[in-house]
Amino acid sequence: MNKLITILGIIVMLGIVYLLSDNKKAINKRTVFTALGAQIVLSLFLIKVPIGSWIIEQLASGVTKLFSFANEGLIFVFGDLFGQGYFFIDVLGVIIFLSALTGILGYLGVVGWVVKVIGGAVGKLLGTEKAESFVAVANMFLGQTEAPFLVAKYLPNMTNSELMTVLVSGMGSMSASILVGYSLLGIPMKWLLITTALVPFGSMLVAKILTPETEISQVSDVTLDRKGSNTSIFSAMAEGINNGLQMVLGIGASLIAVISIVALLNSILGLIGTSFTEALGYVFLPIGWLMGLSGSEAMIAGQILGTKMSINEFVAYADLAPMMAELSDRAVAMLSIAVGSFGAFASIAICVTGLSVFAPTRKNDLSKLALRGMLGGFIVPILSAMFVGLFL
Repeated sequence: MNKLITILGIIVMLGIVYLLSDNKKAINKRTVFTALGAQIVLSLFLIKVPIGSWIIEQLASGVTKLFSFANEGLIFVFGDLFGQGYFFIDVLGVIIFLSALTGILGYLGVVGWVVKVIGGAVGKLLGTEKAESFVAVANMFLGQTEAPFLVAKYLPNMTNSELMTVLVSGMGSMSASILVGYSLLGIPMKWLLITTALVPFGSMLVAKILTPETEISQVSDVTLDRKGSNTSIFSAMAEGINNGLQMVLGIGASLIAVISIVALLNSILGLIGTSFTEALGYVFLPIGWLMGLSGSEAMIAGQILGTKMSINEFVAYADLAPMMAELSDRAVAMLSIAVGSFGAFASIAICVTGLSVFAPTRKNDLSKLALRGMLGGFIVPILSAMFVGLFL
């Protein structure tokens, strides 16, 4: 019965995306149904096919091992303070290491090569343009303003449909550098990696319904910019370190402010017998039910998803982690995936500002597309969770 409700949930969520479309008659059915089929097949492969499950388990083990190398630097700097439960040191500190490593791999062309190979395959399968396909795939590894950097010189000439793909894939994904933070909170790495794997097809599915292609693409002969302004591997590493530091400070400041504000709101609303998180739970409860979760689990899903959209995914994961013990394995898996994107109101300004640097002449277009792009980015991992939930 739960899986029948999940199927209904997929239909309803796609229906919402359809209602948000700015040109319903122009929707390319081949692209949409191919992306839909690819999501279902990929979810089946990763969950039910032994080799698929083995690949995810091995990747999860490898990534966790990779994270552990950050311990050496943290122990050297913080000594006995490391491993004592200090969030800033134990969780956020690892992000700097991952960000530096990502910068190095980007400069060496490793990220670009993977993006080119997978992005080319996605583009051919769906019939989408190279630049937008590359960005959708790049968001498996990079952040919402980092991935477009690979094709920055093409952004001014992109069609509105291609820009929507950039927005949805950016706000419908997570950065690899920050996965460690979620994992150290207690979110299973397996589900985080599956969320990431489902980004390209999920983003294309949603983006090409929201803003179908009606123009002739002006982007051709795409080459990826892997070095940017870096002149050596050391400058790339330094840039990664700086980006990681800014990310850590931003996350830390956000958590301090947001958790304090939520506590204040809970105290105020407590005067009338409710709380901010409880109110969010009721607002987003229908989504939890459509995921095929039980009554109490659907309420928790509503609270977590409401926190994610109104605040950010890091706070939502921080709230989810201590609740996992009281949830079923299916609910843990689906919520770990459903929260996994930057699709929140705060991301709208980040995306528009970040992309406008590369394409100042398209700032008005980006501003017009951004709200629907954020909603699309919010829906992408929820759909991914529902697809995975069909096989759990």
